[in-house]
Amino acid sequence: MAHHIPPLNFGMVADDLYRSGQPNELNFPFLEKLQLKKIIFLAPDDPSQQFQNFVEDQDIELIHLGMDTHQNPWNPISEEIVISALKIILNPDNYPLHIMCNLGRHRTGTVVGCLRKLQRWNLTSIFEEYRRFAGSKVKLLNEQFIELFDTDLVTYNNAPQWLYLS
Repeated sequence: MAHHIPPLNFGMVADDLYRSGQPNELNFPFLEKLQLKKIIFLAPDDPSQQFQNFVEDQDIELIHLGMDTHQNPWNPISEEIVISALKIILNPDNYPLHIMCNLGRHRTGTVVGCLRKLQRWNLTSIFEEYRRFAGSKVKLLNEQFIELFDTDLVTYNNAPQWLYLS
């Protein structure tokens, strides 16, 4: 019997939209159950070969947005990458969809935080969610990025229904 162990920092963002850190082979049976169509990978480095093989075997489209060669990996994620990720997230044709980075903390948390701004969550709630996943590794620059993020930069037509429920 296969065990269904979620990846590090796994969470459900909305219906058929998930977040986590990069999974390992122990997490693959769990991910299979999600029947993912696409994965947004936000880490600057390549995903592990095991993970790439899993994605290929499951016929999941892997979208690697984290490769920003002009940026120090310790800096916050770029606005361009966040906007690209949000455009993918706001297209219901991409669901079920999973957002991830190496540990599911900072890059993923920043994208989800900006998504929450689009949903018109208040900043206190956005930061509470970010901090829940970041733990003791909170980066104030990421919180500042989320706070100052201009949601008008994100254009979408046919967004998921849950975007309008808040």
